[in-house]
Amino acid sequence: MRRWAGACVAIGTAAAGYVLWARSRQLRWGASEDDASGPLPGDELIPRPDLSATRAIAVNASADRVWPWIAQLGQGRGGFYSYDFLENLVGCDIHSAERIVPDWQDVQVGDEVKLAPEVALGVAVLEPARALVLRGGVPMGKTPPPYDFSWAFVLREQADGQTRLLVRERYGYTSWWAPLLVEPVQVVSFLMTQKMLRGIRDRAERIWTATD
Repeated sequence: MRRWAGACVAIGTAAAGYVLWARSRQLRWGASEDDASGPLPGDELIPRPDLSATRAIAVNASADRVWPWIAQLGQGRGGFYSYDFLENLVGCDIHSAERIVPDWQDVQVGDEVKLAPEVALGVAVLEPARALVLRGGVPMGKTPPPYDFSWAFVLREQADGQTRLLVRERYGYTSWWAPLLVEPVQVVSFLMTQKMLRGIRDRAERIWTATD
């Protein structure tokens, strides 16, 4: 009984610590106050989100050099520049590219960007060299996702030649149980997104660009 009580206290303490300290930080990793609170393309798709996360990184390259890596995002294309081995453990078949491929650069509103062979989000907003916004959700078998979701990749070129790369997730819940799914997923999203931001930065900052 004492062990059970001790385990409950430990779990409760960890949960409280996450809510009070870690949660707000991981939802705004790398983002300034302006990054996190300012409007971004795609916000209008889910105007009153139940959960929003904005993460950011500075890239020592122009927006024109960062954009091609974003344009080719997707399974069967450039991948997501994150932890491929983790994504592939659940069958996503992701292989992050180390080069820009011209055939993957022509993305249009209405196109699908796959997260896995059978799962895709739609391109909802496209502003070349500035913004790519995806929308949709990941179903659970035959159960539709209990939320509406937008995923924005936004470039802000700075006066010093650097570019701020922002990634914003917005969730609008459509079922009462949506937070039971989304909140745990946000911990994984943080892990994968910070790696993705670093992956895009490192690729864009390279002096050379290989093509076919």
